[in-house]
Amino acid sequence: MFVITSPSVQHLKMKREEDEEDEVCLDESFFINDNYQLTTFTFGSQVLELLCLQSASTDFDLTGQLVWPGAMLLNDYISKNAELLHGSSIIELGSGIGVTGILCSKFCSDVVLTDHNDEILKKNIDLQTSSKNANSNAGLAVEKLEWGNCDQTNQILQKYSGGFDLILGADIYILYTRFFQQTSIPLLFDTVEQFIRFKGKGQCKFILAYVSRAKVMDSLVINEATRHKMIINEIAGTRSVVGNHEGVIFEIRLANPRMQIRT
Repeated sequence: MFVITSPSVQHLKMKREEDEEDEVCLDESFFINDNYQLTTFTFGSQVLELLCLQSASTDFDLTGQLVWPGAMLLNDYISKNAELLHGSSIIELGSGIGVTGILCSKFCSDVVLTDHNDEILKKNIDLQTSSKNANSNAGLAVEKLEWGNCDQTNQILQKYSGGFDLILGADIYILYTRFFQQTSIPLLFDTVEQFIRFKGKGQCKFILAYVSRAKVMDSLVINEATRHKMIINEIAGTRSVVGNHEGVIFEIRLANPRMQIRT
């Protein structure tokens, strides 16, 4: 039996082999820099001491081990409107070092912090629970969560069967660099929708601190909210300049709260 391979097919095969040789596989440790420093943050009357990085070490440092401008914007808003959190159960998406969730725990008793890399989150929660103010952080918990992962989301909802009153996110929507021309916005809204529908009856809303860095990202946030049948409103008085960019806080609700999912 003879197999005849044309020059064009041979060229494609060689090209594919070359591409495979050029592929770079990065293990999870590449995205982690554990050169953390104990840093003090002040929001109103609340003073937090947390471990974090002072700057990004590479273009691939995407794990949220820094405090981004959107978190400062959201935390300033929370510190001035703490009454909004009283009696609420909260889940934070993309918690990073935990600066927002830990601040929230000063004003309510049930806060779940989530991220795909929970190493530094656990360190900072341990730091809080071992401090002299440990009692004020009694309701803090950490769960691993990658947006769009329905299994992980369902596991969280089975564990916290009452759902959540508030979903928080700050500067969490972008995975958009010169190396990775993609965005995590669709997966973010998939996860947000699942949490909102679980709670049902219009009882859950998503508070997003958004920092505008590119027009394409601005449009994607609005488009994804619309695609998921959500209403997005700017919270009055929150628009400001943070980190040389314009920031704003949005309140996002499901347009038709009567639809509900239970797992």
